[in-house]
Amino acid sequence: MHDNILVVYFSAGGNTARAAREIAGAVEGHIREIVPAMPYSAADLDWTDRTSRTSREMNDASCRPQTASEIDISSYDTIFLGFPIWWYTEPRIIDTFLEEQDFSGKIVIPFATSGGSGISGAENRMIKICPDAKWQKGAIVNTGAAAWAKRAIK
Repeated sequence: MHDNILVVYFSAGGNTARAAREIAGAVEGHIREIVPAMPYSAADLDWTDRTSRTSREMNDASCRPQTASEIDISSYDTIFLGFPIWWYTEPRIIDTFLEEQDFSGKIVIPFATSGGSGISGAENRMIKICPDAKWQKGAIVNTGAAAWAKRAIK
């Protein structure tokens, strides 16, 4: 186990959790889940409903859903940060996590799962939210997460 690598993820439907487990295994890192204080229901996740919780959150760039998980990143040098792509970017709970932590000088490697959107919109937003991190290029890892992660840390 690499004591300086952490894989942190938020997963709504299980796809990102699967990718995170693959990445953690491939890089022999620790793994932690970002858990929302108020879990998302199926109705909350209905992106076709303009009044659903996720639609409201994603339409408000200042929204910061509370987390129930306490994650300490202080002892890690490299952090893989995973999430599903929502509305072409990261879910707002990721923004909460970024603002709750001190990423100064840490290598952050984003990864995401997506039904068709890329990760660049999320990368651009996260760099603005957390400019003190050493951001590396991320990837969509619907498949091949382990192989990508091994290449990402070399």
